[in-house]
Amino acid sequence: MYTETARQLGESPAHTARDAFLKLRSELEACVIGQQALVERLLMALLADGHLLVEGAPGLAKTTAVKELAERLDGDFHRLQFTPDLLPGDLTGTDVYHPQDGAFSFQPGPVFHNLVLADEINRAPAKVQSALLEAMGEQQITVGQTTYPLPRLFLVMATQNPIEQEGTYPLPEAQLDRFLMHVRVEYPQADSEKQILALARRRARQEVVETAAAGATLLTQEQVFDARQQVLDLYMAPAVEEYLVQLLLASRKPAAYGEDLARWVNYGASPRGTIALDRCARARAWLRGGDYVSPEDVQSVAFDTLRHRILLSFEAEAEGVDVDHVIQELIQRVPVS
Repeated sequence: MYTETARQLGESPAHTARDAFLKLRSELEACVIGQQALVERLLMALLADGHLLVEGAPGLAKTTAVKELAERLDGDFHRLQFTPDLLPGDLTGTDVYHPQDGAFSFQPGPVFHNLVLADEINRAPAKVQSALLEAMGEQQITVGQTTYPLPRLFLVMATQNPIEQEGTYPLPEAQLDRFLMHVRVEYPQADSEKQILALARRRARQEVVETAAAGATLLTQEQVFDARQQVLDLYMAPAVEEYLVQLLLASRKPAAYGEDLARWVNYGASPRGTIALDRCARARAWLRGGDYVSPEDVQSVAFDTLRHRILLSFEAEAEGVDVDHVIQELIQRVPVS
C-alpha cells in the first residue's frame, strides 16, 4: 500500500517504511541512552504485532522508552500504574448509569489507547492481569454481555521490578506465554552514563526542545501496517525455518541433545514460542536492512522470545542454572541446517 507522498516521489513502500523505522530508531536511541536493545525490541514488537514484558531495576528508562515512542507514533498513549487495589474496570472501562434517562453507557478505560504502559504489572491481582491479557490475546475486551474491539494498532509494554517481590502477584506461566518477548534491561555502560548526565543537564537548563517542535519523525499507522506486511513477506529459506522449528522441539524433548538438558528442563516452549521466534527473527532482519532471515537473526531473538516459555526443574535451580544458560546450550547444540 503506497502512501500519497511515496506515490508522488516514486518511492517504493518498502523503502519508505524502512527508512521511517530506521530514522525513528536513531531518534529513540538518542534520547533513551544506553538501551539500544530495548529500543530495538520495542520496534520489533511494533513490527510483529506483539507485546513486551520488560524486567529491570527502577530508573533504567523503561517508561521513557515507551513514552518517547508514543510521541513519535501516530497514536495515543496511556500509562497505568498497577497497584493491589486496582480493579478490572479501572483498566477495561465500565458501564455508567445515567439517571436522567435510566440508561447505561459504556465508558472506555485506558486499555483503549494505542500504546499502553502497564507499570509493575505483577503488583495487581490476578483478575486485573487477566483483563489485560485478554485484551492482548484477543484484541478485544468484554464488559457484561458486550464485547468491544480494541484499536487495530495496539501495543502493551508491561514492566516488572526484579528487586522487590513483597506484595506482588507473579504472572502464571500461561499468562506469560501471551507476551511476544520477555526483555531484561541491564545497567548502561560508563560512556552511556556520561551521556545520560549530559542529557539530564541540558534538560534541566531547558536546552532540549520539545519533540513536537524539534521536527522529530512521526510514524503513521499506515507505515506501521505496511512494514508489518513487508516483515511477513521477508524470505526465509526452508533450512532456516527447519532450524527454527528444531530449536523449539529441542526445548520440548531436550534428552536428544544431552542428559543435562533433560535434567534441567521440565517444560519446553509452546507453539506461541514458534510463532514469536519466527515473527521476531523476521522483524530483526527487516530492521537491519536484510532481504532474508538468517540463522543469526533466529539466534539473536531466541533469548527474549523463549526465556519466559521454558520452565526449569528444581535440579536446574539447585545447580545454579538459569533459563538463559539453557537457551544458550540449545543454540550451541542444535545444528544449523
